[in-house]
Amino acid sequence: MAFEVKDIDETRAPLLDHLIELRSRLVRCVLALALAFGVCLYFADPILGFLVQPLKDAFPDGEGQLIFTKLPELFFVDLKVGLFAGFMISFPIIANQLWAFIAPGLYAREKKAFLPFLIATPVLFIGGASLAYFVVMPTAFRWFLGFGGDAGGLTVEALPAAGEYLNLVMQFILAFGLTFLLPVLLMLLHRAGIVTRAQLAGARRYVIVGVVALAAIVTPPDPGSQIILALPLLLLFEGSLILMRFQEGAVARDAEAAADAEEADSPAETSAD
Repeated sequence: MAFEVKDIDETRAPLLDHLIELRSRLVRCVLALALAFGVCLYFADPILGFLVQPLKDAFPDGEGQLIFTKLPELFFVDLKVGLFAGFMISFPIIANQLWAFIAPGLYAREKKAFLPFLIATPVLFIGGASLAYFVVMPTAFRWFLGFGGDAGGLTVEALPAAGEYLNLVMQFILAFGLTFLLPVLLMLLHRAGIVTRAQLAGARRYVIVGVVALAAIVTPPDPGSQIILALPLLLLFEGSLILMRFQEGAVARDAEAAADAEEADSPAETSAD
C-alpha cells in the first residue's frame, strides 16, 4: 500500500509541472496578443486604410466611400481591426510558445519531421492571404460594383458600410489563408499513417468536387473568386501527392536505419550475456 501511495505521488509531480508550464505558456500567449492588440488598436486607422485599398481601387477614380449607419459602428470596427491585426502579428509568438511546450515530449526524429510543417504553415497562410488581398478582392469588388447603375430612373449606387466591409475582408483573408493549409493537413495525415498517397490519388475526383464545394462555401457568391480559390487548391493537392512520394522514401530510409541500428546492438547484447 505504501508503494502505491508513493507511486501516485511520483506521477502527480510531473503532471503538476506540466500544468504549471502550460499555464505560463498560455499567459505569455495572452500577453503577446494583448500587447499586439494595443499597438494595432493605436494604428487602427492606417491598418483600416490598408484593408480598404482593394475597394478604393475597384471604384472609379474620385468615387467611392465607406459609411456607418450606427453611432458605435466605427468604434467596433477599430476593435475588430486591432484584434485581427494583433492576432496576425502575435501568431508567431503564440506558435513558438505552443511548440516550446510540445517539443520536449518528442524525439529528435519527430522534431525533425515536424519542422517542415511549422515552416510551411505561416508561408502557405501568407500566400493564401496575399492572393486574396492582391488578386481576389479587387476582382470580386469590381464584379460587385458592376451591378450598380440605373433602375427605373433611379441611380443604384454602392455605399458599403465600414463594419460589413471589414467582415467581408476578414472572410476573404481567413478563408484563403486557412484553405491554403490543405497540404500541411494532408502531409500530417500521411505522416501519421491515417491516409496513403494511393488512397488520395484514387479519390481525386471526389477531392475535386469537395474543393469546388469548399470554394463556393468560404468565398462570396461570385464565380471569379470561387475559381481563383479552387484552382490553387487543386494545384496544392497535386503538389501534396508529389511531396508524399518523397516523404514515403524518407520514412522507408528511417525505418531501414532503425532496423540496422537494432541489428548492430543485438550482437553486442548477446556477447555481453
